[in-house]
Amino acid sequence: MTAPVLQVQGLHFAFPGEPALFDGWSATLGAGVHRLDGESGSGKSTLLRLLAGELPCTGQRRLNHLDADADPAAWRAAVGFVDARDEAFDGFTPADLMAAVRQRHPQLDPAAWQRHIDGFGMAPHGFKTLHMLSTGMRRKAALAAVLASGAALTLLDEPTAGLDAPSVAYLVQVLTAAGRQPRCTTLVVCGTWPQGLGCASEIDLPVR
Repeated sequence: MTAPVLQVQGLHFAFPGEPALFDGWSATLGAGVHRLDGESGSGKSTLLRLLAGELPCTGQRRLNHLDADADPAAWRAAVGFVDARDEAFDGFTPADLMAAVRQRHPQLDPAAWQRHIDGFGMAPHGFKTLHMLSTGMRRKAALAAVLASGAALTLLDEPTAGLDAPSVAYLVQVLTAAGRQPRCTTLVVCGTWPQGLGCASEIDLPVR
């Protein structure tokens, strides 16, 4: 049995004026690629944002030796999450986005980023800003940055949406390699699991 990488205990979160979406939720993930599943409204995307430190919550979140509440800055640097839909990135080129992500993740590897840009077929579009790109191309730009971030925990929300078949195949290749890294884990929300991608475990969120 592999050592736990991510441990969540007693997570509690509610949007203002609404019942708790998570009330004492707990999970433990080892190294590998894990699937987060559940019906619409179960809180999959919200959970990713909670794990990324983008929303306030109570409960314990530990990533290897890090505690989310004890050192929020170190936690954010260790958790890779980029929302491709974020309008704040509209005026960014893919390289600008990479530079912005690198500010949060100093360990980001520009050579790995370039490999991902090439692997996703993004090189011819490098001069374009994200608002000029299709949904799929925009997602590729975000994936290239987050997959190069060197994060111990990588969070991906519907990463295959809008991707062409060669790009999905490349993503499977990258995630398969990432799944072999010790002390690193990836949590993926994906309605249709990519063919050929192994799954270390599946977490199913109930609708509240």
